[in-house]
Formats: sequence, structure tokens, C-alpha cells
Amino acid sequence: MQHVAHQVDTSSTDFDTLIVGAGTAGLTAARLLAGAGRRVAVLEARDRIGGRLVTSRDNETILDLGASWIHGVRNNPLADAVAAFGMRTTEFTVGSYQPDGRPIAYYSPTGVRLTGSESRHFASDIHFFDDRLAAIVDKSEPGTSFGYAVEATMAQMNWDHARAERVREFLRHRAEEQLGVWIDDLDAHGLDDDAIDGDEVVFPDGYDNLAVNLAHGLDIRLSHVVTRIAWSVTGVTVETELGRFSAASIVVTVPIGVLKSPGLVFDPPLPEPLAGAVQRLGMNAFEKVFLQFPQRFWDDDVYAIRRQGDAGRWWHSWYDVSSSAGTPTLLTFAAGPCATETRTWSDARIADSILDALRGLYGHRVPSPDRVVVTRWQDDPFARGSYSFMSVGSAPADHDDLATPVDGVLHIAGEATWTDDPSTVTAAFRSGHRAAERVLGRTVAFTELWDGGMPPSVDT
Repeated sequence: MQHVAHQVDTSSTDFDTLIVGAGTAGLTAARLLAGAGRRVAVLEARDRIGGRLVTSRDNETILDLGASWIHGVRNNPLADAVAAFGMRTTEFTVGSYQPDGRPIAYYSPTGVRLTGSESRHFASDIHFFDDRLAAIVDKSEPGTSFGYAVEATMAQMNWDHARAERVREFLRHRAEEQLGVWIDDLDAHGLDDDAIDGDEVVFPDGYDNLAVNLAHGLDIRLSHVVTRIAWSVTGVTVETELGRFSAASIVVTVPIGVLKSPGLVFDPPLPEPLAGAVQRLGMNAFEKVFLQFPQRFWDDDVYAIRRQGDAGRWWHSWYDVSSSAGTPTLLTFAAGPCATETRTWSDARIADSILDALRGLYGHRVPSPDRVVVTRWQDDPFARGSYSFMSVGSAPADHDDLATPVDGVLHIAGEATWTDDPSTVTAAFRSGHRAAERVLGRTVAFTELWDGGMPPSVDT
């Protein structure tokens, strides 16, 4: 990814609005504010733009190491922006870890592939259970965990142990794969927005091109690690390792993991309801593992492989991303306890563990991979995890509460601050737009991002 900003006075330290973070939320807010004629600077801790949008390009292979999907393109302004910027997309609907909807190869606890009839029966059990689980969650008391709600629902089922355990296991994996957290650490309402409106799409040229387009023409100061934000009704002063900046207002778009860390100080501290929301929301443990092979060994008629039983405790789901990666490639996730326990493992050790699981299904057909790529978001000091989740005791309103403007000066945006679809790029995008509207004190059309006088860039 390449980024060339327009000519700016880099000696200037006084602005109308400062933006902390050059991810999707920050760049969206900055682009709209700059397009409205505001003097804006973006302070980014990394030596690149994009935040948790980062794409690896190696030997014509493209892998999105952070966000990968737009989860539902219908009535989604992010999809409109992507189209306006001329970014290519490929339909790849995952369906929020649903049991069916796309060809899935299920394997039993003994490693035998389920027949079509057996797979449909299992999916039917999940759908039946989900309907009853929704009613339990809806009536749950504050402080109820998702795991407790699952068990309360299971108590209503007159199922034998094996049948119940397969469904219980599926719900555990859903919490891990959707939100990167153990089922008992997720609030009962943590998956309330687990729904997709329209197709899901991925980006064969890399998702980071969204950041390139949003950033074009902006004043972005890379390698500026913000350590202190002093704010009052008269404005803000921001301290970085490379200097001090001041402005009438500020939009802070760092991840919840950074908001919770001691490295970023607000002076005075964040007031309620923001402080409580920061305390209650969590940052997950979730890593991607890509394995690129010399040839395909899995079935042609599937997009996902799933293993049931104890052998699939950690490595239970693999996704065929060959079409976007450009070579035979499977993607799996280290999520929740798996991500925590394998955090200190080498890439080679992680790969060996995954290959052992795959060979339990395909035997000697599984070759040694040509390349293994493991993300390390837990160790990224400017993320401290992959994305936010609702810990036990939080509430859906915590997302929007975190974005409550303070004295018309301090605004927080990002994927953790959008209630309807948190933990997504769409949430980050929409939150950045909302922050810009609040700073300007008026409504702003999303179309101003691409036809508001700042021409888009399609650099790759």
C-alpha cells in the first residue's frame, strides 16, 4: 500500500480538529472535516495508515491480515464508498458462523465426513436451538453470560448427551470465532447483532485500499504516538513523542484496548458514561492463520471445513480463501483461549499444530505448506487485540455511550462505539461519519467522502 499526502505545513501544530488514529474511523472523520474546510491533522502512532486494515502482498499473493469482509452490503454506506472508490470485491458470504447456507464439509468427532442428511440434521438442531436461545437472552438479567444463557436453553432440550454436546460445542465456537472470546466471558447480549444484511464481500486487491482512498489529500503525521490528551471547554492539547499539538476539538479513534491501557492518559480522566463503557467493554484475543499449499487437497465443493469433537477444540474451522489469495490457501483462526495459549508459540509450532488437525481429516494428502502467515494483534501496542466485545456486565448501550461528546470538544469514534453493528469496519466507518457530523454541528452526506472536492485515489 502506498500513501502520498498533499503538501502541508508540517511545522503547524494548531488546528481546528485533531484526529487520533489513521484507521477507518479516523480517516473517515478527517476526510469529511477537511472537505468541509476545517484545518485537520491526523496523528497516527504507526508508520503506516490503515489501523487494523493491513494487507500483505507477497509474490502476487494478497492476504488481508486485519479486517477482511464487509459483513452485508445491503443498505450499507461502506459498500457505497467502496464502489465509488472503484475497489473490486468478491462475494464470500460467511454468514456469522452459521451452520449452513454455503457448502460446509462437517467432520464427526472420529474424523468421518458427515453425509448431507447428517449435516442438515445438525444444522436443523442449531436453528431450533437458536430460536429458543434468543428468547432466553431477551429475558436475561444484567450480568448474565452468553454461556449461562446457552446452558439455560439447553436445559429445555430433551436431547441425549452426544446431540447436546455437538450443539453446545458449536455455540462455544461461535462465540470464539465471532468475537474472539470464551463463551462464559461474553455477555448474553454480545451476539445480538449476529446477523448479515445482504451478501458479504472480500477484496481481491486488498482491503487497505479503503484507507488509501480515505487518506488521499489529508495531513497525516505518522509515527506520532499520543501519550496525553489534556482537554477542557476551551479546546485540547495533545502530547506525542514528536511534539505537542493543539486544537479546538479532537476525535479519538484508538481501539478499546488502547483506551484501557495506561499508555494513553486523558487529563482530566474521561467522565461518565464514557469511563464506565471503557471499563465494561473488552478487547479480544483473535488471530488469523493463513496456510498456503502447493496444491489443493480439500474437496472442490466446499468453502469451509469444520471438525466436531475434542480434536476440534482449537482448530475446528478452515475457510478456502484461494480465490482472493491467488493460490491454494486455507484460513483458520486462533480465537479466545486458543489465541491466549498459543500467543507465545512460534509460527512453525502453530502451523504444526494446525497441520496435525488437518491430517486427522485428510491424512497424507496434506502437504507441507509453502507459506504460513500468523497475525499477532495481541502483541500490537497500538491495538492490544483484534476488536471489541461485550464482557459480562456490559450492555449494548455502552457502545453508543462511549461516543458521547464531552463539552463539544472531545469525541470518541471507532468500531467499539457503534451499537447496531459493533466490531466491524462498517461500525468504524459509520462512527467516523457520526463524529464529523457532531464536530460540524450539521448533517453530512456520506457522498461527500468521494465527491466532496477531495478526489479519491486508487493506489495499490
